[in-house]
Amino acid sequence: MDPATLSKEKSVGSENGSEQSFGSCGSEEKNLFEYFGCVFHLGVNSIGHEYCHARFLLIRGKYVEMYKRDPHENPGIKPIRKGVVGPTLMVEEVGRRKVRGDKDVYVLRFYNRLDEEKKGEIACSTAGDARKWMEAFDHAKQQAEYELSEGGSSRNKLNMDNEINLEGHRPRVRRYAHGLKKLIRIGQGPDALLRQSSHLAASAGTDGFFDREVGDVIEAHEWKCVRTVNGVRIFEDVAVSQNEKNVLVKSAAVLDASADTAFEVILNLDRHQRYEWDMLTGDLELIDSFDGHIDVVYGTYDPKYLTRWHSKRDFVFSRQWFRGQDGTYTSTWEIRDLNTSMGSNAPKCLVTQMLEIPSAGWFKWKKSHFSKFEKSVPYALLGQLAGLKEYISANPAVKYESTTTVVHSKFTQVSISNGENGHEEETQAHEEFYDAIAGDSSSSSEEESDDDEEVDHKDGNVKLRNVSWAITSLTKKRASATKKELDTNATFTEIDPSQFNGSLHKEKDEKDTNCWTSPSGMGFMIRGKSYLKDNTKIMGGEPLLKLLAVDWFKVDKSVDRIALHPKCLVQSEAGKKLPFILVINLQVPAKPNYSLVLYYAADRPLNKNSLLAKFVDGSDMFRDARFKLIPSIVEGYWMVKRAVGTKACLLGKAVTCKYFKQDNFMEIDVDIGSSSVARGVIGLVLGYVTSLVVDLAILIEAKEEEELPKYILGTVRLNRIKPESAVHLDV
Repeated sequence: MDPATLSKEKSVGSENGSEQSFGSCGSEEKNLFEYFGCVFHLGVNSIGHEYCHARFLLIRGKYVEMYKRDPHENPGIKPIRKGVVGPTLMVEEVGRRKVRGDKDVYVLRFYNRLDEEKKGEIACSTAGDARKWMEAFDHAKQQAEYELSEGGSSRNKLNMDNEINLEGHRPRVRRYAHGLKKLIRIGQGPDALLRQSSHLAASAGTDGFFDREVGDVIEAHEWKCVRTVNGVRIFEDVAVSQNEKNVLVKSAAVLDASADTAFEVILNLDRHQRYEWDMLTGDLELIDSFDGHIDVVYGTYDPKYLTRWHSKRDFVFSRQWFRGQDGTYTSTWEIRDLNTSMGSNAPKCLVTQMLEIPSAGWFKWKKSHFSKFEKSVPYALLGQLAGLKEYISANPAVKYESTTTVVHSKFTQVSISNGENGHEEETQAHEEFYDAIAGDSSSSSEEESDDDEEVDHKDGNVKLRNVSWAITSLTKKRASATKKELDTNATFTEIDPSQFNGSLHKEKDEKDTNCWTSPSGMGFMIRGKSYLKDNTKIMGGEPLLKLLAVDWFKVDKSVDRIALHPKCLVQSEAGKKLPFILVINLQVPAKPNYSLVLYYAADRPLNKNSLLAKFVDGSDMFRDARFKLIPSIVEGYWMVKRAVGTKACLLGKAVTCKYFKQDNFMEIDVDIGSSSVARGVIGLVLGYVTSLVVDLAILIEAKEEEELPKYILGTVRLNRIKPESAVHLDV
């Protein structure tokens, strides 16, 4: 069976069209999605041999079934695996891998965060399909969480914890996929459960995790179009002065294809295909791959069209790519889908190719009207985009059809019973499958519900209000946030910064390095009061919480609950007197491991009805859906800036976050190493960290009108940190 040829679309229900009942909590009519398509099931059999089987996967609501063949074409066929998606399911995008000798697939890894021994893998033919399946599983998980929030029996809540690990209930696959760990969760949020229509392949709508069109950081680049060649615009970053050693240039064009298609073409090393669009690097050979997102490539090129030299040249380079939570692919290329909601269903994407070249040569080219520039390697690289654009336009068949399909484009009304005995037979069947695709775990926090998800029917365009208006409103916003989030009737506590010292010192002046400071929030864009109506974003104001200190620790292994350590300032006498302290422990995977610990304090107790109080006292599901970070590389290598990006990220959806509340503090342990993509980005950052100035903003996501305008919880600027300065922490 060729998985690339299987693609179906069908309304949910039985073969005769009657609707089927799934789920067992609540008596109301609920809406469920259903997805199906072909995947590869990867694993290790009982004698240690790896296998890769083509399988048909179906997701209906929170239930998952795996078949050997398409059940729509083979009525009566029984699933070989089936089970429930529950709140503790974790999904990680592993990246690209070769199977069956030479076939490239994109792997998704599953595990139970309460029992990492239960794990498994599926793979897809394209990166786009992998993304769509992640969204499908996220919908299933949100369906499970939604049902929990609506109520139900304790028995059913326990069954919800039986999660997929694809380990297989048959003895011959008991040793399935040992050694796989961690997660990255990317997909649509709980609002998708309430929409009236949806499509798995949709790429232009808002997704609850990101705002697509505009970043959440005010950019320092100022791009000016300096030339147009064959429909491709060439830009120069004019914010860079002529005194700088290098200058950033980029080419940009709109392609009549999805971002997934463009990415597949660019990544493809097939010589015959590359000859049709790539004049410079058409002869490429893969030497090695690492971590699913890094390739080492050897190539040759013939410079006779560029210079008077006719001998061929060869080169070796590494290419590293990331896919953001908004579906944007980032490397030296950036590929993102465009909103095509203006009446056209044809996919379009914006592709940019960025280079850093010596500024002296660039300015000479400009002065000589680009005559020599057109005979240079940088020009040939920028011109690759023109070839790519023409190649895709001339080859409609290259626009790969997805092997993954939404079963229908509307919600199905599914009757849900509240009786425990009514679905006992169905429940038992799924409990039996627990060995194959469910996890036996229970946690009080997982039984709590998240009732605060919102529905956003707007498109992806984000409007930015007038800057002067935003600046004049900063003081008012700070006062408003303080009034809403902190108890203004309580006694004010004076915070004396001299009483709190971390291992990383505070910045003394602008020339100081290996230090920290707390910038204002004016460099970040956050949701305004009318965001739910017009998607307006405004400049952030002063942070609600004061940054007391920063610790930069070196540890033998990742340390949770670091606030309980005797050397932590939270345990000091001054720390115990503060009304509230928020501890952010960023666990950095490296050799050795590091912990960057940020301590934020409030000068008053929290308002019990505030969003921050709901976050502190809420369930882990609520916290994961609201804990947000906006990164910004203020100064540093452009490739690092591109990898880190400027989009706000819901950390609980991207990496593993653990929450601990005690006395007057709350600690959030952020395991950056729990995501292969995050590990790749942080590895790149650590390589240049001594030359980087990094700004971070911490927020609690506002999703209801009464929670707006959003405010910045805290900020930090890290100035050219030296890894060797980290203090060893004994635990």
